[in-house]
This record gives sequence, C-alpha cells and structure tokens, in this order.
Amino acid sequence: MKVALLDDDKVVLETVSSLLGGAGFHCSTFDNGRQLVRALHRDTFDLFVIDWNLPDLPGLNVLEWIRNQIGAQPPVLLLTNRVSDDDMVAGLRAGADDFVTKPYQPAVLLARVEALARRSTMNLSRTTETYGKLDFELTSKTLRNGGEVVHLTPKEFNLALLLFRNLNRAVSRAYIFETIWGMDPDLSTRTLDIHISKIRSKLALRPESGYRLTPVYGYGYRLEEYLA
Repeated sequence: MKVALLDDDKVVLETVSSLLGGAGFHCSTFDNGRQLVRALHRDTFDLFVIDWNLPDLPGLNVLEWIRNQIGAQPPVLLLTNRVSDDDMVAGLRAGADDFVTKPYQPAVLLARVEALARRSTMNLSRTTETYGKLDFELTSKTLRNGGEVVHLTPKEFNLALLLFRNLNRAVSRAYIFETIWGMDPDLSTRTLDIHISKIRSKLALRPESGYRLTPVYGYGYRLEEYLA
C-alpha cells in the first residue's frame, strides 16, 4: 500500500516513514503541502498521513483539495497538536478519517494507520467482487460478464480489477505499473496502453454499457460510470 506522508518536520518524516515502512507500507515523504499537491498530479496514493500545521499550505487545505479532486477515498489521517472539539469537527468536516495527536506514540500511530488500511481494503478478503454485471472471481482470476466468462490474461484481469476498485478515480501510470508490473524498468508505456485497449474492447467499456475508460493527459487513466 502506497502512503503519502506530509510534515514540515524532517525528523517526523524520517521516523514515521521508518515506522510504517517496517510494517510493509511503501512511503513517499513531502515536507510542504504544495509539493504533495504537485505530486498528486502525476501519482496515486492509497492513504495519507498529513500534518495539520504547515507553513505554506495548511494540512486542512491539502485535505480539502484531496477530497475535492480525488474523492472520498483514499483515507486521510491528520497529525495534529490541536485537540479542541471545534478543531476535531473542522477536520472531520474537511474529510479526515482519523486523528493522532502530537507528540504521538509510535504504536498508536501505526495501529491507526493499519486500521484505516484494513477499512479501505476490506473487500480484498472476499473471493468475488461484483461491479454491475461483472463478477471478478479472485481465486481463479476469472471474470464473468452477465454469467459468461471473459477471457483475460492474468495481467489483464489484475488491471481491470484495479480500475474497477478505483472507479471514478484517476489512477496514475506510475501507480498502475508498480501495482501490476512491479515497476519493471524494461517496460514501456506502450505496454500499458496496449493492455488498456484490450480491456476496453473485451469488457466493452463504452458509454452505452455504462462505463467509460479514458486517458487523463499527462497522468494516467480513469474508469468512470457513465450515466446517459
């Protein structure tokens, strides 16, 4: 799971990154809000840990940008020394999923992050995921459309599932490559484009079928529900 860490204190960034990295999370660190926002124009993250008090762009503003531009997912945890009820209400209304107060206890922070990660990936424990008429059978990596098998390669299956799990959310090329191919340095961007084209054709991802798979210029792809 890819986690974005935002804090202007580099010691905090190093210690939190080490803490979460030791638990299996892949962390990217940012020491100012605008740096993270710029990164979000080219990459995708599964979870955010954001400091509230930042000198350039307050964490609450970054949080609001994430919710306005990305949506209700992924989860966001606020690191803050603000503990008043009014502050908590403001953070929740802006879209925060949880809080950890500074100075934080490492075990508490890790437990909160793991809880958010579990909550956001609860469907990963299922054997089947259904999106409209499409049934993804996870154990056998079989996709059925209205009960009929759609013949996909393992990579095509994984890519289609990734897109549907991020329905209505743009996902970056970097995120797709890392998730599906493990960032193989020998792969070209053409490889992804070919797989996208095959998925669009095999799953009939066109407006008349209720879905639209479109490129996001300079970023990646977005699969969205299409309501005529």
